[in-house]
Amino acid sequence: MSDDAVVRIEGLTRHYPGVRAMTGASLTLRPGEVRALLGRNGAGKSTLIRVLSGVERADAGTVTVGGEELGAGGVRRATELRISTVHQELSLVSELSVAENLFLGRWPRRGGAVDHAAMRSAAVEVFGRLGVRIDPDAAVGALPLAHRQLVEIARAVRERPRLLILDEPTSALAAEEVDVVLDTVTRIAGEGVAVLYVSHRLEEIRRIARSATVMRDGRVVDTVDMDDADTDKIVSLMLGDTADAVTRPPSRTVDRSGVPLLSVRGLAVPPKVLDVSFDLHAGEILGLGGLMGSGRTEVLRTIAGFDPASGGTVAVEAREIPRPTAAAMKRLGIGMTPEDRKHEGVVPLLGVDENLVLSRFGTVRSGPTIRPGRVRRAAERLIARLSIAAATPDTPIVNLSGGNQQKAVIGRWLHAGSRILLLDEPTRGVDVQAKAEIYDLVRELADAGNAIVFVSGELEELPLVCDRVLVLRGGRVAGELTGADLTTDSVLSAAMAA
Repeated sequence: MSDDAVVRIEGLTRHYPGVRAMTGASLTLRPGEVRALLGRNGAGKSTLIRVLSGVERADAGTVTVGGEELGAGGVRRATELRISTVHQELSLVSELSVAENLFLGRWPRRGGAVDHAAMRSAAVEVFGRLGVRIDPDAAVGALPLAHRQLVEIARAVRERPRLLILDEPTSALAAEEVDVVLDTVTRIAGEGVAVLYVSHRLEEIRRIARSATVMRDGRVVDTVDMDDADTDKIVSLMLGDTADAVTRPPSRTVDRSGVPLLSVRGLAVPPKVLDVSFDLHAGEILGLGGLMGSGRTEVLRTIAGFDPASGGTVAVEAREIPRPTAAAMKRLGIGMTPEDRKHEGVVPLLGVDENLVLSRFGTVRSGPTIRPGRVRRAAERLIARLSIAAATPDTPIVNLSGGNQQKAVIGRWLHAGSRILLLDEPTRGVDVQAKAEIYDLVRELADAGNAIVFVSGELEELPLVCDRVLVLRGGRVAGELTGADLTTDSVLSAAMAA
């Protein structure tokens, strides 16, 4: 290790019940160094960040910043050591001004009142250091997303950190916005701050970081020079020998000779989606892969009629839909399960039965009156078909496991008669057994003649479920993978390549 190291991480270990989240992680950062941190989902990156931030305590190992140990002092101690973290999810208050957000919870006071002049002056100073121009009096909610990200970074930099941790700071930004953030990170490093930069976007990493530390299965497996490491080498380090250890099910035969159930041409939803085209046939499971911010969810929401497109067309069974709306697409047999099951997918305090029939009350009512007996019978059929584990049909859905809740969300669209199912992260937050059950369910639905678009941020599961995968990158389809070419490392390579 170099004597001028500002951050030394040695042997960090963090275990949860039954899970080894991080074991023996070590790395060293010098002043002004930008170090990329790479690894697929579950590799241990988030655990390392939580320990460095003081949010969690390591079971073993040490973190030393400027010669002082982090120890078990928590967030307060991390702050004292000048460790600042910008998390993936922004923590700004939209209704407050930029200056107020910079001092959130620590507003300066003068004579018992908040000193707005001092906050504005400090805001001007920190933005000047970062080389950006943002109005300190502007409401954060009115700012473009890139500027909100810069406000979050400015809040961290205002404390003049020794170590700045940036967790996927550009995942939700368009290309031109990314440039602003990367320029800012370079300027921060130029002040002597050590930066730990978490991202999957290799084109960004090559611009700002000379080296990258790769984690796999909770361990640091290597630190590579970005000038010498090509994409294939990095993907190999991230996946190891288990890239395709899980056996794929037998290949399914899909007849693509007829009229597609769904045709998308030149779909544009700026800034994330610029030009996406594909056909989807009955009985087919089409995967949409790509890194966070690649536009996967935006494609689904636009097809389902929730968001308007600025260009392109959507056709159902060769019939172009001029202005898709959620109601119109539902009538045409399109159903979408949302990414955020907890807040958008279920009504927590309603029963499983009521959640299942929400999409189509017409079959369970007589005139204006909903008939409980019809609700129960419809729910019982779906519960049996989908193997939903519920004590009774009217059990509040919040009492079910995540996997069973997800089955119910899918079942709602089966009740509506949907033939085209858009599944956005259908296995997020469920255990291994529940994932396998959802995979089986998706295949059964496809075998029954339904057409399915399967979106997942866990790129390794796409080859286990899908007949074909389109990889999105930069707002466009960057690759199409089928048959023997459809492997975890090929999907990841296509998603990460510059």
